[in-house]
Amino acid sequence: MAMPDIANNVQAQTEGKLDRVGMSNIELPLMVQTDDGAPQQVSASAEIFVNLGDAKAKGIHMSRLYLQLDQLSTESELTPATLSTLLHGFIESHSDLSQQAFVKFAFDYHLRRKSLISEKRGWKAYPVIIIGQLINSKLEFELQVNVPYSSTCPCSAALARQLIQREFAQQYSQQTQVAKDEILHWLGSTQGIVATPHSQRSVVEVKVKLNQSNQCFPLIELIDLIEKTLKTPVQAAVKREDEQEFARLNGQNLMFCEDAARHLQCALKQQVKFEDFWLRVNHYESLHAHDAVSITTKGIQDGYCA
Repeated sequence: MAMPDIANNVQAQTEGKLDRVGMSNIELPLMVQTDDGAPQQVSASAEIFVNLGDAKAKGIHMSRLYLQLDQLSTESELTPATLSTLLHGFIESHSDLSQQAFVKFAFDYHLRRKSLISEKRGWKAYPVIIIGQLINSKLEFELQVNVPYSSTCPCSAALARQLIQREFAQQYSQQTQVAKDEILHWLGSTQGIVATPHSQRSVVEVKVKLNQSNQCFPLIELIDLIEKTLKTPVQAAVKREDEQEFARLNGQNLMFCEDAARHLQCALKQQVKFEDFWLRVNHYESLHAHDAVSITTKGIQDGYCA
């Protein structure tokens, strides 16, 4: 006796086309091919959808989507080419129902990063999202990464310098000349550094739209570009010399969230691999209970909006 097939043999009680139908929170391992040449296995969470273009159809065939995703997980690597094959396969398996397909993968990508001076190494995890869409035969790939860094407030630094100047003036108010060694000793004392500027761990969220020339996902290139532009990446393994260099970098790269956003905007505009970009700078302030945020885009017509 044939088993009932409700999706194929029963019409919808209420007719209507649906933009996306599918599954989310699918946990699976993936081998992801990025620009370092060696695929990395990640534990990903996936969302897979097609549209339901037949207003009378009861539903889609979800198992067909899942089995193709499982085949990618077990038999292949995630690249722009295999992601394209997956999206086309979703539509081909629903040729009578769908014209659009959507896939989203979210995972942490781990990189070994060197410290600033001692060159000790440690792991850093970068949250990544890869999205693929096939809409009326047009492919779109999107890469998103979150990168942590340190930001020191320029206003706070100026106020701290003023307090140090005031303390110096009071300490030596009775002297018209001060010996160099005495000044050096005073600067190295707790009294000499009477105030410090506030800084905080910060995170920039960047998403870029990839053009069709990418043979792999330029994830490491994007992370390196962000960290090189901001100059104060959060560290993994550190010795004292690394911590001192980190303090120097923070002092030489004071930034409001507006500064960070503009630096990154300028750097990303020069990258030909990215057709469009959107970024959000989040400074999780130590002074306030709220965050300082700046959002910007490439600013192209019909592109990302803030």
